Amino acid sequence: MPTQKLYAGAKLREIRTRLTLTQKDFAQKLGVSLPYLNQMENNNRPVSTTVVLALAQEFGLDVTELSTGDSERLVSDMREALADPVLADTSAPLADLRLTASNAPALARAFLELHRAYRQTHERLASLDEALGRQDVQMQASPWDEVRDFFHYCDNYIDAVDHAAERFAQQAIDHGGIRAAAVASLHDTGIAVAFTDIEQLRIFDAETQRLQISRYAQPETQTFQLLLQVALLQHGKLLEATLDFARFQSDAARAIAKIGLANYFAGAALMPYMTFLEAARETRHDLELLSNRFGASIEQVAHRLSTLQRPGNKGIPFFFVRVDQAGTITKRHSATRLQFARFGGACPLWNVHRAFETPGRFLRQLAETPDGVRYISLARDVSKSGGHFGAPVRRYAIALGCEIRHADALVYADHMELDNPQAFEPIGISCRICERTHCHQRSVPPLERRLTINENTRDVLPYDVG
Repeated sequence: MPTQKLYAGAKLREIRTRLTLTQKDFAQKLGVSLPYLNQMENNNRPVSTTVVLALAQEFGLDVTELSTGDSERLVSDMREALADPVLADTSAPLADLRLTASNAPALARAFLELHRAYRQTHERLASLDEALGRQDVQMQASPWDEVRDFFHYCDNYIDAVDHAAERFAQQAIDHGGIRAAAVASLHDTGIAVAFTDIEQLRIFDAETQRLQISRYAQPETQTFQLLLQVALLQHGKLLEATLDFARFQSDAARAIAKIGLANYFAGAALMPYMTFLEAARETRHDLELLSNRFGASIEQVAHRLSTLQRPGNKGIPFFFVRVDQAGTITKRHSATRLQFARFGGACPLWNVHRAFETPGRFLRQLAETPDGVRYISLARDVSKSGGHFGAPVRRYAIALGCEIRHADALVYADHMELDNPQAFEPIGISCRICERTHCHQRSVPPLERRLTINENTRDVLPYDVG
């Protein structure tokens, strides 16, 4: 695949503003002319190698900040929004969307917010949610979507919380392990910890200062819940400061995000950044070895791998997704160019859906998206027992993957036909924005293509895509 030129005008402007430099001073430090810098900042020219090296040498910046991750996310989100039937008569060329994402990201986000508000109102009306005539209905994103987008656009990495969790994990060495350290830390603040026969995973009574953890839960889940409570009780100021920075639109979104940040702390303490990153590289990202070494579940390990985006010391950019048996995405994040559908399920050709058929096994897949980017994807079911007879079993499947250029760092890529183009299965994002014309699993026509209907011929699809 040909090397893509790097257009990062908005990022260059952001870096210059952060350094409080004029264009003239910035150009001098980068060793380029003022007109040339101006052209790069307006995406009329790609960022040159000279500028990339100067950013690293002169300012010590992590040049991966110039990557087009945010732009690709915005392009994917805008394409999906434009695939909404209400916008069926609006066709924006992909080149225009990329220009908008690169040159006017704030405008792109405003468009997405507007579309999200429309969808929410439409769904309220469709479900007879008493939207008509109510005075308290606001045109804003649902709290859940707002929080999901917060983590999505932070690259699923929260620096201050991650460092705080890492410091806690370092202190745990003197307490005989992270679990014992969590219990001791809670005891030191007057919290009584008990493992009891409760159906819930965790119950904290602020009045009696008593924390109950379900004895039915798996050991890694118990440890995670202990650490989550440590985050809520002992790092509340840090969590609140992060929430202030996010500026959520509703109290509900803020409350959901606080739990999300506490979960993030728990995962980062269970698998501290540098120790976990080194172990991941050493084991070539073997999820089972990492699970055993850190006392974490397979899902916890996979999710943690997708958060290793610390500036200056990043891990492999992974995508991570969890789906239920109906194919609905319940967790999603991507540090790669692959972006997931914001609404609905994932591509049915993706191996994550087949994981339910092979419980306890890892499924490997070589896949190629319509833009020609190739990936290796790992999928597995992660069913969660209720801990006793009669308790409901929650069934999910997870997928973890990265671009094929990182395959040598993954044990799961061994003995796969990485050099054989025929070994890569064609997958997409969402049928409405997928450009593949001969997909046998297509559920709806692609929005931007002309259809031909022939009543005398029937193939796999009842139409031909032009």
